[in-house]
Amino acid sequence: MKTALSIGLCVLALILGTAAQQKKAAPKPPPDKTKVPELSADDLAKIEAALPVTATATPKSARKILVFWRCEGFFHGNGIAGGNKAIELMGAKTGAYTADIAREYEVFEAANLNKYDAVVLNNTTRLTLSDAQQKALLAFVRGGKGIVGIHAATDNFYEWPDGAMMMGGLFCGHPWGGGGTWAFKIDEPHHTLTKAFGGKGFKLKDEIYQFKEPYTRADRLVLLSLDLADEATGKVNIKAPRADNDYAVAWIKKEGKGRVFYNSLGHAANVFQEPAVLQFLLDGIQYALGDLAADASPK
Repeated sequence: MKTALSIGLCVLALILGTAAQQKKAAPKPPPDKTKVPELSADDLAKIEAALPVTATATPKSARKILVFWRCEGFFHGNGIAGGNKAIELMGAKTGAYTADIAREYEVFEAANLNKYDAVVLNNTTRLTLSDAQQKALLAFVRGGKGIVGIHAATDNFYEWPDGAMMMGGLFCGHPWGGGGTWAFKIDEPHHTLTKAFGGKGFKLKDEIYQFKEPYTRADRLVLLSLDLADEATGKVNIKAPRADNDYAVAWIKKEGKGRVFYNSLGHAANVFQEPAVLQFLLDGIQYALGDLAADASPK
């Protein structure tokens, strides 16, 4: 009787142990890239509290922007959710613009783009625009409109050289991972677009990229970069370090008659809860719109 009971208990333990292992090993389901995740009430409240009160520049006319967030590659769901909401609320609160939010490629048809003054690529990855859509977007910007890139907006256009050149670089890894807090320096402390930081460097929990060609300082003005003098930031192991040790974070540049603002901050929603970062983003958007004059001359 005891032997049978012992055997039964052993079998039960084996079954439970196997079930526990299977449950532990079960892979997480892939994210649904067709839906923006819901922000928590706490995240939303923090974004709302961080929003600028007024726009730095008075719009020259009623402005409308297109915020695009589609991902064919990695899906920064939380960053997309935070960025979309912050950009939408920021425009409404300050009167700088109104925002349409979309993920369908059809919005890049020339007739539709004509409705907008700037396009914002919020954490887009591996976009596959048709030849006609590429041509329309490039003409849109070069004709005098603006484009804004947030975080993963440089993880696109690997097969479209003109698009990569327009954005200013291509993603080449993120040695500074999203779980760390990194230091940033202001490359242009007296520039119109860096006033939000008061001329002082800062630290932020975020995921920070390094870039490969066509990144260069020859055709744009770098506004922010990593501060490698900071111990934690400088000691990160970079598998393929740049020979010039140049790890830019944000820049502006001209593209024909148009304007480009790229800011690699924005991996997750916490970034859009920082007042200085949101002010910087708003000023960058207003620069891209042509409402906030700023010098983009390379140095």
